[in-house]
Amino acid sequence: MKSKLPFVLNYIDTSSSELQTVTLFQGVTIDVYPGSIHRYNNSDFFIGIKEGKKCLFCITDDSNRCVKKIDAEYVYYNNNSVTILQCPLSHDNAKVIRKYFDHTRPRLIGIDNSFGLGDRIGLANPGHVRAIQNSGFKAILAQQSIRELNRTNRTPDEVIDAATWAVFQEGYTEGFGADADHLKTTGDIDRMVKAGFTMFTIDPSDFVVNEAALLTEDELSKRGTDIRWDVLQDTYENVVRRFADETITVDPAFSLTPSKKEVLQAIVKYGNVIAHIVQMNNHLETKHPRHPSEIEVSVDETDSPTTPFENYFIASELRRLGVKLVSLAPRFIGDFEKGIDYRGDIQAFTEEYKKHIAIAGKLGPYKISIHSGSDKFTVYRAIGRIGRGRVHIKTAGTSYLEALRVVAFKEPELFRSIYSFSLDNFTNEKQTYHVSGKLENVPAADSLNDDEFMKLFKDDDARQVLHVSFGKVLTEKNKSGEFVFKDKIITCLGEFEELHYQFIEEHFRRHIEPFGFQESE
Repeated sequence: MKSKLPFVLNYIDTSSSELQTVTLFQGVTIDVYPGSIHRYNNSDFFIGIKEGKKCLFCITDDSNRCVKKIDAEYVYYNNNSVTILQCPLSHDNAKVIRKYFDHTRPRLIGIDNSFGLGDRIGLANPGHVRAIQNSGFKAILAQQSIRELNRTNRTPDEVIDAATWAVFQEGYTEGFGADADHLKTTGDIDRMVKAGFTMFTIDPSDFVVNEAALLTEDELSKRGTDIRWDVLQDTYENVVRRFADETITVDPAFSLTPSKKEVLQAIVKYGNVIAHIVQMNNHLETKHPRHPSEIEVSVDETDSPTTPFENYFIASELRRLGVKLVSLAPRFIGDFEKGIDYRGDIQAFTEEYKKHIAIAGKLGPYKISIHSGSDKFTVYRAIGRIGRGRVHIKTAGTSYLEALRVVAFKEPELFRSIYSFSLDNFTNEKQTYHVSGKLENVPAADSLNDDEFMKLFKDDDARQVLHVSFGKVLTEKNKSGEFVFKDKIITCLGEFEELHYQFIEEHFRRHIEPFGFQESE
């Protein structure tokens, strides 16, 4: 059967990402996303906009069983066995698309350099795709933590579906990962497995003993009895004997010789962390043995930095216990605050980072993961200059800020309301985030004219005020049960979609380019 889409294929410039208008039968006019034209089993699929609504379209014939599972809203043409279906971008239809087109399903990324592109609204992924393609990074397009899901009232399915529709729309066939971020319980794992996530970031921060560095040797020894040695399949004495005052050659230029106190501190600080990771990993492997999965460990949300020996201790113990890491996120020296650049001694960071990547190379290899990676341009340049090691960058809030930048540019009165609301809620909302922004450093909403709003996105304090209030902004409702801001933001981003993608692409190119990776890597 010949394609039922010759008029589209003849007139659509697939080298362009801009919407292009085509006329279907009976005068039906649709704006088509050129990259979205896909063919499966003699049926043609594409995403288009008709009368302001974005939909999936399918051109097929009545005998084609592959489209029977598609949920169609309208049938525009049915003559001579040719059918044009208009279908919602629904969860059920996303499942069908994932079944038919491999590149729309999350996959394992492995130890390739990768970039996490969290999207709290669900509309940024096409811009992410445009930024990431040909960059040398693999894309983690579906990325959301349990905390973010709870704050935005999104579901894991919605996160996966947004990524599916984005790669379908853009014609991105290089594959993408899906990161179930900051998981703390086995229930979290089950929930994200069900949705199809493939990367599982275990957050054992509840088990970190932050005060370990302040304890004496005697106090540390006493605390050593509190460790889950049954899970670790080891004893306190064996661990001390294995590491204390032993020289560990990491590479020809770098070795570790931890003192007994350093070993005791590592045991107390991270012993139950390792036990929890092992239990989470065992649950994933035993309850979901056929599910494709890879493990990241996050120890970045701690009070004190993860020393090179602590990195070695965690990774070597996990390796001994059969946990294979794809990446590990240490708590680095300096400050990795939300939404702003690195604050700290970049030379000291660089020297520590070299040690972390050397350890990751010896014990994995696994990637060193940069959490709170949004806008850490100083760090990107430092890693790019090092030019070795494997890296995963994790971002989320910066995409939300780019969405607000579109609103500020195109609908300043709406932004004024959002900004004022964020100021009012900042003190409460910042409690669970690492930020230093101060309300006294940012202007009141009514003190700014419309043209001055864009300057806020270059101000560290203002960026953090906007950043941490995303949950309240996206979920606040009025007395009638209507969203105060969310629907208006989504409408604005839909109306100025190409500008939104442009802002996202340009912003993330600034993130990506300092690494200097080549597409062939």
